[in-house]
Amino acid sequence: MAEGTRLSPTDSSKAPKKAMILAAGLGTRMRPITDTTPKPLIEVHGKAMLDHALDALTRSGVEEVVINVHYLADQIEEHVRARTDLSIHISDERDQLLDSGGGIAKALPLLGNDPFYLLNADSFWIEGFKPNLIRMAEVWNTREMDILLLLSSMATAVGFGSRGDFTMGADGRLERRVENTIAPFAYAGAAILAPSIFNNAPDGAFSLNKQFDEALEKERLFGLRLEGLWLHVGTPEAIHEAEDAIAKSAA
Repeated sequence: MAEGTRLSPTDSSKAPKKAMILAAGLGTRMRPITDTTPKPLIEVHGKAMLDHALDALTRSGVEEVVINVHYLADQIEEHVRARTDLSIHISDERDQLLDSGGGIAKALPLLGNDPFYLLNADSFWIEGFKPNLIRMAEVWNTREMDILLLLSSMATAVGFGSRGDFTMGADGRLERRVENTIAPFAYAGAAILAPSIFNNAPDGAFSLNKQFDEALEKERLFGLRLEGLWLHVGTPEAIHEAEDAIAKSAA
């Protein structure tokens, strides 16, 4: 399937039609590249990371995308004007960087009342047999879930040097990694969120981890294992790791 190819309505009927991409960060770990280029526009394998994310959404039937901007925002706004396959809205955080949770809360009027996809601009993946976002939509259950996270096995994570984030039960429910242990799964920067998780959100900047922990406490935080290979591009060195992985997958 070609990059950016939209699935037929039959294939994408269960998938959210709206999404948000978090693209407002400062990208400090990517310096000196981010001294002049916002992190979402750094190219990996000949394509801006933001376009890798937008292509994944297009493949999954998404029609509208909200992108929050703060650092070097003009460059991002100019870049996305070239996209004609999606209706793109900008959530402007030039005056105040709101962190992940605060940024989503500010954008909610643009996202509506239905569950929506959330993507990080610096995480993408080499797909398996079926697009991972479609797989997420197929297992999403509003009655049981507030949040569904796409998780990468640590064994198939490229560029991620952590001890992992979560353990996952047989039913998909998640638990945080216990301190001083290694967890088998890492959050792969993609999720489906119910807008209601922000009903009691604070004003201003706050981390989305607040909503993760509240959903976990209610046993409404779930995960789905990614099929394919997760590429986490957080440092200049990780760009080369990701490009090598893409080249090997195409060989």
